[in-house]
Amino acid sequence: KTGTLAAAKMGSLIAGQEFQHILRLLNTNVDGKHKVMYAMTAIRGIGRRFSNVVCKKAEVDMKKRAGECSAEELERMMTIVANPRNYKIPEWFLNRQKDHKTGRFTQLTSSAIDTALRDDMERLKKIRNHRGLRAYWGFKVRGQHTKTTGRAGKVAGAVRKK
Repeated sequence: KTGTLAAAKMGSLIAGQEFQHILRLLNTNVDGKHKVMYAMTAIRGIGRRFSNVVCKKAEVDMKKRAGECSAEELERMMTIVANPRNYKIPEWFLNRQKDHKTGRFTQLTSSAIDTALRDDMERLKKIRNHRGLRAYWGFKVRGQHTKTTGRAGKVAGAVRKK
């Protein structure tokens, strides 16, 4: 019964013409029916805590649905996500701390995460680092035991002759 009650409430919320059911933010489709803070977590690289801080810094009402936000509010939030250090978000809150090439602290989102991870793994392989080599070989990287676990996705083993 609570689901139908929520749907009935939601129906009254979306009565306005300016409601957007799907928003396109940082190359990601964001559901407009969710509250702003939780809707932003659909974007890779943005979790609940970071989303909460961004909404507070952008002075967006967190009781609002994402589809009810104005274009100006969304633009403010995306500016903060792009430049968190300019809005006094601490370094330890960011997901890319002391980048190896630039030495900067940044918040990576969407496809930038894949690019950074790929570059990091290439760098580790190039310098013949233990972690890079094990990742390349497809072994466990973080010191786990491998005698009996982690066999999924490997070749089945020797086939016996008849």
